[in-house]
Amino acid sequence: MYYNGVYHFFYQYNPHGATWGNGGLSWAHSVSHNLIDWTHIGHALAPTEPYDLRGCWSGSVTILPGDNTPAIFYTSISLEGEEVQNIAMPIDTSDPFLRDWVKSQHNPLITPPSDIDPRSFRDPTTAWKKTDGTWCVLIGSQLGSDGAGILYRSRDFINWSRGDSPLHTSNKTGMWECPDFYPVSTSGGDGLDTSTSGADVLHVLKASFSGRDDYVLGTYDPETDEFNVVGFDFMDDRVQLRYDYGNFYASKSFYDAAKKRRVLWSWILEGDSEANSIERGWYGLQALPRSVLLHKDHRQLIQWPIEEVEQLRNGKVTLDNIEIESGTVLEISGITASQADVEVSFRISNVDGVELIDEGLLDPQFICIQNNASVNGAIGPFGLIVLASEDLTEQTVVFFRVFKGREKHVVLLCSDQSRSSLKTQVKDAIYGSFLDVDPNEEISLKTLIDHSIIESFGGKGKSCITARAYPTLAIFENSHVYVFNNGAKSVGVSSLSAWSMKNARFSHEGSSWLDSE
Repeated sequence: MYYNGVYHFFYQYNPHGATWGNGGLSWAHSVSHNLIDWTHIGHALAPTEPYDLRGCWSGSVTILPGDNTPAIFYTSISLEGEEVQNIAMPIDTSDPFLRDWVKSQHNPLITPPSDIDPRSFRDPTTAWKKTDGTWCVLIGSQLGSDGAGILYRSRDFINWSRGDSPLHTSNKTGMWECPDFYPVSTSGGDGLDTSTSGADVLHVLKASFSGRDDYVLGTYDPETDEFNVVGFDFMDDRVQLRYDYGNFYASKSFYDAAKKRRVLWSWILEGDSEANSIERGWYGLQALPRSVLLHKDHRQLIQWPIEEVEQLRNGKVTLDNIEIESGTVLEISGITASQADVEVSFRISNVDGVELIDEGLLDPQFICIQNNASVNGAIGPFGLIVLASEDLTEQTVVFFRVFKGREKHVVLLCSDQSRSSLKTQVKDAIYGSFLDVDPNEEISLKTLIDHSIIESFGGKGKSCITARAYPTLAIFENSHVYVFNNGAKSVGVSSLSAWSMKNARFSHEGSSWLDSE
């Protein structure tokens, strides 16, 4: 959240080890003035009460108007194994870092109703306030076999009543975790406060399930609390809208009032073994914060790293207006390839003669697996080879392919980690997404490389893929990045810009800055 000039980041933390469990799950707390450099302070929440002795789990923060007090709304697991919802408030709102929090004497505020499995009732959203003063919140759950966002209402943020029906359900997803619900403007420009509604607004409903973060767009009527999907529902047979088609889960957005934007954070899981996490002493990272807006066609969201990320850029190199013939692998030299930001725009002069595909019947990830980076096509694979050793023994490849669909040409964005490490085979070696762009126009790619994380944004943020890789040769100064084309037809590079990226800074309160690794 953003509160009184400070960004606050709360995250699940196990003080007893690098794996899930041990009963001590807490809310760690860090603060920042720019969303890039962070100071770790004391924990905001830890298991101390009978209703949360099995852990303080996911939740959200809502800033209450009037006295402008932030309220943590969180799920805990009681001694009886029930998932219940609680709140906590800062003890001293004049403390800019909000170091100390107190749990409400009214906890638990919401307990599982009789028709819901008490082990499937968690992760309250940021609440939104309607014009009549009623607060609303969603809780992720499952009704029978259907995923559901259970709606609760309150006048005082203490006493909550369940709505007559869920805000939305799906018979294709199973249990919903970490739901999110927020407005986006149909007229472009700024992000919107969570309680905004009106004529020029659509709402985003996100649910986390099966290791993925999917979303739908729809209209929301605050008078009736009715939400109607516009376009494609969850797990539609034609189009499945996802924040990210890679390693990206349990995301959470917030409204940044300082810059009038919607900012999205997400958890990036490890892609290797639990034993490796224990050896490292930690598990999981956060993706770089992203801004979220509705695309001008109102059919999907677009995401882009927040502008503050550019503060880390250093030592720009460029390539412009070059043609990459079939079989070309061209190194982008002059940058620190293990920690870099690369933006490239490709152009295709002739899309005739490409392979046929029925995109309505196929999973893009499956197509990328079948047509990985080593399989040559008419147009593609072309793109970037990153975290590569000098002899390409280790390499992660982010690439495009172009096919001919039933009605139009189809662009595929893939991330291939199958040869990323001589030592560690990642759990998901290849990811894929259809990219809604016209290949007769420029096809853009932005890739942020950070040692073991590769975040890629295709089509100016229309499709995103986050991946993990654990190279043993292609590390630090021994890492390389290339632009390449292994398709039969040549591909043009309209422009390419690349930067080394400086370290973000981390510190513990009372100590000096520590450079990130």
